[in-house]
Amino acid sequence: MSAELTVLALAGLLQAVQYVLMAVPANLELGPGYTAGPRDDAPPRVLSARTGRLVRALDNHFEALILFTLAVVVVTLSNQATALTAALAWLYLAARVLYIPAYAFGWRPWRSVIWLVGFGSSILIIIAALRGALGGA
Repeated sequence: MSAELTVLALAGLLQAVQYVLMAVPANLELGPGYTAGPRDDAPPRVLSARTGRLVRALDNHFEALILFTLAVVVVTLSNQATALTAALAWLYLAARVLYIPAYAFGWRPWRSVIWLVGFGSSILIIIAALRGALGGA
């Protein structure tokens, strides 16, 4: 398995871990009556600031994972994987791991910087694949 595919698999597991990190405090705060029900009504209370941040961080990972998956698929299916794309994939994963505490604890401006590193890594993987496919070095 390529490094990029390995990182994609690990990013999927990270998303599962991140879901648990969000779901446990959310369930404790909202109670089983709400979380086990159909959720037709608004929650009985507002989530704490940190739990709300964990919800938003998870939502952000869903969004970021779409672009990263696209990058990995492009580089893998076009046989354009290189040491650079592998390093960028690992950088993406490191950024996503750091993004969780950065968002949960409100690290400003570092949360945005960390997000940009992950986003930029995905974009650079796509660009590297396109350059290779178009004959660039």
